[in-house]
Amino acid sequence: MTTTLPPPIKESGQREVFCGLTSIVWLHRRMPDAFFLVVGSRTCAHLIQSAAGVMIFAEPRFGTAILGERDLAGLADANDELDRLVAQLLARRPEIRTLFLVGSCPSEVIKLDLAKAAERLGAQHRGRVTVLNYSGSGIETTFTQGEDGALQALVPLMGAPETGTGASTGGGSGTGRAAEQLLIAGTLADAVEDRLVNLFARLGLDNVATLPPRRSTQLPRVGPGTKLLLAQPYLSGTARALIDRGAELIRAPYPLGVQGSRAWMAAAAAAFGIDPALVSAVLDPLVERGQRAMAPHRETLAGKRLFLMPDSQLEIPLARFLSQDCGMELVEVGTPYLDRQLMAAELEQLPPGTQLSEGQHVEKQLERVMAQRPDLVVCGLGLANPLEAQGIATKWSIELVFSPIHGIDQAADLAELFARPLRRRGALTFT
Repeated sequence: MTTTLPPPIKESGQREVFCGLTSIVWLHRRMPDAFFLVVGSRTCAHLIQSAAGVMIFAEPRFGTAILGERDLAGLADANDELDRLVAQLLARRPEIRTLFLVGSCPSEVIKLDLAKAAERLGAQHRGRVTVLNYSGSGIETTFTQGEDGALQALVPLMGAPETGTGASTGGGSGTGRAAEQLLIAGTLADAVEDRLVNLFARLGLDNVATLPPRRSTQLPRVGPGTKLLLAQPYLSGTARALIDRGAELIRAPYPLGVQGSRAWMAAAAAAFGIDPALVSAVLDPLVERGQRAMAPHRETLAGKRLFLMPDSQLEIPLARFLSQDCGMELVEVGTPYLDRQLMAAELEQLPPGTQLSEGQHVEKQLERVMAQRPDLVVCGLGLANPLEAQGIATKWSIELVFSPIHGIDQAADLAELFARPLRRRGALTFT
């Protein structure tokens, strides 16, 4: 961490966050040949259905194997029931190629070993479907970390890079060397990803892969020669698993806002030896356009005081964006978990004196909010209405993961998400 920042406030207490099951909502849309089967309670099923807005006649690519009272009491064999449900699911949904067994609080409380269940089911249905498992339990994870668990489960299936004598991306060549590739990790909206990949192509980077892929069976290769660029800041476990396979992490801020997105792409270009003049020629016109689009939102946000409560692990990049691009003043920047390696480039760009907090004790943090009276609080749904009742504008953090906010072209849309609640509150008359 930079020496201009005071030590973070470290808290361990009550939290207000959704669990890792919520990430299924965007993961199941990303990989249409995958299915996410939560092994949990009716509460788990209601949570995901509510978050996804799924109608009762829809055919989503997720479901819940509900643990009943007999399962929880140990009076029934949950593994036998799980085997039966999986067989029924695969018979009904022949398009499934990858099945994720997703652990929950109930399945972990009764010590149901989903790793062994995945191994057993994988053997039973070998050649038909790949069965993986990860934990989405709220005991262990915040809601974005569910994606980290799912991607970690995919990493062992990723093959090693092919070697040969052809020229590698970035202009190098060699015999018996793995061809260089750029691997972007983290789920992005398809249109945003297409735009970013196209920009990299204009920079001369044609060998670009993504994780997760759009088909779960078309996993990119990883190993020496792979340069890893994170699109999301909450992939600590995935990043380390890819580094262990030989990938090289590109140190960069995250692609939120005009300046962060430019720096993110420039860092990737530098890692492949791309001429900075070409980077400027491609990106600077986009930067100018993005700044013009952001101007009216900056007028609303500049000078306003911001408090970010820990929820999504997007808080530090968002704080950098809202301070750097929008002129907001940072009161406190909370994060569920501070990964100093993945956040190094972001921390360096926070204003001197920015107060960070790691973890959460809800009551103590609310006391600080009420004492500071910020203009805007970024928080989870459970805290938004009580704060609004106290006259403090709020932004739901979960909305940010469902919106296409990455890249220079999306910077104005991202700024508008924060300007909107301030404009709404300014238009209200309180009596």
